[in-house]
Amino acid sequence: MVLEKPILIDCRDHLMGRLASIVAKELLAGQKIILVRCEEMVISGSLVRNQTKYAQFRNKRMNTNPRRGPFHFKSPARIVWRTIRGMVHQKTARGQAAIGRLSTFEGIPHPYDKMKRQVIPSALRVLRLKPNRKYTVVKDLANNVGWKHKDLIDSLEDKRRAKSQVYFDKKKASAALAKKAEAACAGELAEAACAG
Repeated sequence: MVLEKPILIDCRDHLMGRLASIVAKELLAGQKIILVRCEEMVISGSLVRNQTKYAQFRNKRMNTNPRRGPFHFKSPARIVWRTIRGMVHQKTARGQAAIGRLSTFEGIPHPYDKMKRQVIPSALRVLRLKPNRKYTVVKDLANNVGWKHKDLIDSLEDKRRAKSQVYFDKKKASAALAKKAEAACAGELAEAACAG
């Protein structure tokens, strides 16, 4: 898995902390990782609980000059990026190099929508969270703390889904044609094999 071509991970329905820790390990080992659909990631606990926690986090600032930090990101991709940054010991050169190997995106932008995406089973909500537990989708949390692009991302994702559905239908049709052709000439192929 390590040090091959970049790994593209679809973050939809993954638990943020679990995915972040796995990604951090891989980054430190030298793997390039791209995370798409960060806004669809989930955090355990209700929206109200996570809003309260984020409000306390936003309250942490430099007393004399808050413009110097800490900086509280509002977009889901940056929230995820900052979570991972906290796991790679970024004050060292090794940690800086590791965080440089990470890219995070909302939605699935152009070059990555045609590439094969992976999931991390050990971080999936359906496998890790009890069915009756509450959870928060990161885009809802981000929207409540001031992220302004939820509607835009939703509309772009709808467009992308429609395009990929058309592509998939064409792919299915061509596969069915190929299967039909194989079945039609199966007898001839068997005869040729016996004669040869």
